[in-house]
Amino acid sequence: MAKVKTTFFCQNCGAQHSRWQGQCTTCKEWNTLVEEVVEKKAAPSWEQAADEPSSLSRKRIQTPQRISQIDATESPRMDTTNAEFNRVLGGGLVPGSVTLLGGEPGIGKSTLLLQLCLNLPFKTLYVSGEESAQQIKMRAERIKKGAENCYILTETKTQNIFRQIGENQPQALIIDSIQTLQTDHIESTAGSVSQIRECTSELIKFAKETNTPVVLIGHITKDGNIAGPKVLEHMVDTVLQFEGDRNHTYRILRALKNRFGSTQEIGIYEMLGYGLREVTNPSELLISQRGTNLSGTAIAATMEGMRPLIIEVQALVSTAVYGTPQRSATGYNLKRLNMILAILEKRAGFKLGQKDVFLNITGGINVDDPAIDLAVVVAILSSNFDIEISSQHCFSAEVGLGGEIRPVSRMEQRVNEAEKLGFEKVFIAPSKSAPKNKGINVHTVSKIEELVKFLFS
Repeated sequence: MAKVKTTFFCQNCGAQHSRWQGQCTTCKEWNTLVEEVVEKKAAPSWEQAADEPSSLSRKRIQTPQRISQIDATESPRMDTTNAEFNRVLGGGLVPGSVTLLGGEPGIGKSTLLLQLCLNLPFKTLYVSGEESAQQIKMRAERIKKGAENCYILTETKTQNIFRQIGENQPQALIIDSIQTLQTDHIESTAGSVSQIRECTSELIKFAKETNTPVVLIGHITKDGNIAGPKVLEHMVDTVLQFEGDRNHTYRILRALKNRFGSTQEIGIYEMLGYGLREVTNPSELLISQRGTNLSGTAIAATMEGMRPLIIEVQALVSTAVYGTPQRSATGYNLKRLNMILAILEKRAGFKLGQKDVFLNITGGINVDDPAIDLAVVVAILSSNFDIEISSQHCFSAEVGLGGEIRPVSRMEQRVNEAEKLGFEKVFIAPSKSAPKNKGINVHTVSKIEELVKFLFS
């Protein structure tokens, strides 16, 4: 009987170790090494499937080419008929690319890709290892009826998947999810580091040799990172993150890695009963009715990647009931909120040390753009003084530690978005390249004291 070979893999970074130890020497994480059986056979699954007569016509033999002789236009992008998905990818699916989509459980990953699969104008194979064909059919009928180009396969073994690919020859492949796949060439359970790495490498080999785009769904850990070894994200061409609050209807699709385009674009969807709806103008949805003014509310012009957004910042300031005042932020960095409160206390002389401060970004989105600092300051002071701020005012600037108001990038796009939505005045920091629009009054302020005199005097 042959001796079984085992090795230890780090569940965090995928590093291989010959023996167990408490700390991984590569990523320095503790108690992440797991013993797995390694038994690789001679030929990978895709090479075996490609040897079948039905697939011989699709396998290509690569030969070296001079870089000057390579035609970059020979593989145009494949239109997914989904404008937001195309925006994030950079124009559509690239033939031969491998895309990894991650997100929290129940956020809508499977719904997004099934909806995409039902609308694609070419033959697509949707492989599910988590749901039955009947469950997928029920969801598909809710999303769309009558899709002739979508084929469903419920299978987890890669050998059987490649055999069906050789017979049906789809033009795109969707895997839901990579953690459920397993190959006979690795003797370990599905979802282990070695299985994920081996199955992914087989799918990458298939995608490159047949020029077929592959989209993988990946689970995430409690920390929000994609489950499995970190090397999984290095192996694929594109890593997409589908995020949002399940208590709200809006979802954001962003690119964390993209070898074929920019990572600065985002796609915004609204989760409805019949599936995901593309949001072409999110600024009108992320702000409430502007007819009634309330204290503690300010409008900010922010950027999500290359896309300008107008969002609503809400603040509530009240006297602390207990000895220690509460600080709470939803959709905004709590540490940055504490910093802004310290600036208002030290530089502007507002006594907020014994006040409870609650901050909320409406719409259930998370914003990291420092340009909303000025709107946060205005919302906090508005709630503290209980003075309403005009719904026709918009704010976009960063606040420095010295109490100065600093300019931010892409100011022209922010002002144009505010003008398009009908705002009358936008407050920004002074700069040499300050935009001058005829349809909106651009007001520059350099310090918090100037802003306070203008709004609250």
